[in-house]
Amino acid sequence: MMMYKVVIGLEVHCQLNTKSKNFSSSLNSYNSLVNSNISSVDLAYPGTLPVVNKEAVYKSLKTAIALNCEIPKYLSFDRKNYFYPDLPKGYQITQMHNPIGKNGYLMINVDGVDKKVLIHDTHLEEDTANLNHYSNYSLIDYNRCGIPLLETVTEPCLYSIKEAICFLEALRSLFIYCGISDARSDKGQIRCDVNVSLSKDYNKLGTRVEMKNINTFNNVKEALEYEIKRQTEILNNGGKIIQETRRYDDNLKQSFSMRNKVDAIDYKYFTEPNIPKIKISDELITKIKEEIPMLQFDLVNKYINEYNISRVDATTIVKDRKISDFYQLCINKGGNPIYLANFITGVILSHLNKFNLSIDKIKLEADSLNKLLDMVINNKISNKQAKEVLTKALEEDKDVISLVNSLNISQITNKDEILNVVKEVLDENPNLVKDYHDGKKVFDYIIGQIMKKTKGRANPKLTSIVLKEELDLRA
Repeated sequence: MMMYKVVIGLEVHCQLNTKSKNFSSSLNSYNSLVNSNISSVDLAYPGTLPVVNKEAVYKSLKTAIALNCEIPKYLSFDRKNYFYPDLPKGYQITQMHNPIGKNGYLMINVDGVDKKVLIHDTHLEEDTANLNHYSNYSLIDYNRCGIPLLETVTEPCLYSIKEAICFLEALRSLFIYCGISDARSDKGQIRCDVNVSLSKDYNKLGTRVEMKNINTFNNVKEALEYEIKRQTEILNNGGKIIQETRRYDDNLKQSFSMRNKVDAIDYKYFTEPNIPKIKISDELITKIKEEIPMLQFDLVNKYINEYNISRVDATTIVKDRKISDFYQLCINKGGNPIYLANFITGVILSHLNKFNLSIDKIKLEADSLNKLLDMVINNKISNKQAKEVLTKALEEDKDVISLVNSLNISQITNKDEILNVVKEVLDENPNLVKDYHDGKKVFDYIIGQIMKKTKGRANPKLTSIVLKEELDLRA
């Protein structure tokens, strides 16, 4: 079978979490009665004029700067003209000629290899209304119409599905870390158009096919898998790829042609005459730069290089900013980074995922977690005991240290006390001594019996040493 070069480009649309819409005072809200968050501006009544949302511009600039983009000296908007019922004006206010950021990049890491994903531009526009299609009619909800929408367009520089998904996860993380959006796909806050082409010639691009409005990263993965397979089969059979726009059906797990796209659609862009140019000052850029936190890529490298945790643990921790902030808070208060990473990625994330919670919704203080881990480090309780008591504390919404004290689970570290239990177990099971000296693998079983008698409180390392000494004496 012929192998082809796969080239992917992405257009990611993200709704900004502003209080009002992009060019009107209507409420920007998800959970509202249909067609309730609308105004005369949203519905394009004669004589109404758009007013730029300052917060939307601020958050768009923050994203553009975080994406290492070139920032224009002036903010301006354009009209994208087309007639469709989801835009009452008959055009969309967007940015074509002077986007809020261009020629940027975002660093990602794929299977341990760093990659710079080039950003063509990121531009601020308004979202369309929501169309609900039925068997022989459609209904329109204008609540979404006019919500600030930031579109980020990559260059065609992604060469695998894994790179595409990794970029999407990193970009979504950037949106959340910068506080511009919750970026929840289940609320339509982040959507993606996918462009993919296959080529025999590794030096040039193949014919591009676009898939519109894919709403989850898993669907992006499935859509790319389907489209790459579809195009491969066509090329292997001697056919030609048609430049077109397709729709991916996540129920049927396949895409369908919407329209051919022989040439780019002529939207007849021109400068929006009702919004004058707005100067973007150097002082504003400086202020925004100071507010941008360390992002996913740099955080992962920091955790690996400074805290010596694994890439897997570091990547898991930074996926959620609240988790990452909690981890850093614990370290700032003197916590052990490696133990913290182990307990956060294991016990704590397991609990949060099981009950669909965020870390700020559970009763766990950084100081308490650090004290628990200090008990493990100082051999007062075992690693297993600590995980069990932390799980119990989270499930019962109790303070972890109070629970440790009430359960009386501190480790036995006195050698004589452990020796007494070892002798007791061996006296009760003289056959085990014989089996051990006959070369049978019973050592771990004896350890288990000792742990059973001490209810898991015997220090495992010291118990192993004492047991071996006693067995050797009974040779």
